Amino acid sequence: MITFYPGPSKVYPRVADYAHEAIRKGVVSLNHRSPGFMEILKETVRLLHEKLQIPDEYHIAFVSSATECWEIIAQSLTLTSSLHPYSGAFGQKWKEYAQRIKPAILPGEADVLCLVQNETSNGTQVRMEALRQFRQEFTGLVAVDATSSMAGIRFDWELADVWFASVQKCFGLPAGMGVLVYSPAAVQRAELIGERDHYNSLLFIHENVLKNQTQYTPNGLAIYMLMCVLQQLPRIDTIDAITRERAARWYRFFEQKQSSWKLLVPKPEQRSDTVIAVEGTPEAVKAIKAAALAQGIILGNGYGAWKDTTFRIANFPAIEDEEIAKLKEFLRSHRH
Repeated sequence: MITFYPGPSKVYPRVADYAHEAIRKGVVSLNHRSPGFMEILKETVRLLHEKLQIPDEYHIAFVSSATECWEIIAQSLTLTSSLHPYSGAFGQKWKEYAQRIKPAILPGEADVLCLVQNETSNGTQVRMEALRQFRQEFTGLVAVDATSSMAGIRFDWELADVWFASVQKCFGLPAGMGVLVYSPAAVQRAELIGERDHYNSLLFIHENVLKNQTQYTPNGLAIYMLMCVLQQLPRIDTIDAITRERAARWYRFFEQKQSSWKLLVPKPEQRSDTVIAVEGTPEAVKAIKAAALAQGIILGNGYGAWKDTTFRIANFPAIEDEEIAKLKEFLRSHRH
């Protein structure tokens, strides 16, 4: 079965070997405060800095998911309220969730700007040029949900104070862990607020990060598998070039005259490089997903307002060229 579901999505082929190795070597049984596990953690963080080109002064922590990061930002980094411009379902969910913790007062009072870099629900994205504009115009902290793009495209990390993602998308790993990247300015804000009421308060997380430890017993298997995957991957510049070229080919494919499908996002500058959203009638979408499944191909369902009228195609690094070719061949042969 070939999956193009945009998360959880396809894992890298050797992940099963890494999991077996972790069990065989006893990695999954290591105490998370032990020297052996701390070395694995330290090396994983080092590789994230190296392969994703994260600035040395930015810190990296592991949490349960990207969704948990919404809570961490609201609890530990928001003084009064946060501002949430959004283009899709996950941006809206983040806003609603954050404002239950820190209710909105006035937009001018917001001290954290929260953006979804890649909106998985509808295949839109905030490009680095737009993020740079946000950074220049907003005086507070900038937090970016990069769930469907981290490790798939290159970021200008200095354009935000907080970046976070889950590993079941561009990292090519099973679901169950989030990666939180935060700047010295974020630490300063956390110290100013002084919030220590929760197990995932950023101050508590950061104190453990400085000791090469985690704030709680972590998903040790996921951290080990992430380390192994990063050891095999090229740097993000190389992955970024491949991702963007594949995305460009996907968009050209659907814009061809012989294509009977319509792209959901009409403006090229707003289209995601990692999630392609394709629009059709509910009947046509249902039929194409069923026909694909019969051919051993899983297409992503629509989400939210676009649940019945779109299907989504993941353009994540773990997906192979041969699999993309097979899907394109299927789509050419299946017209509606």
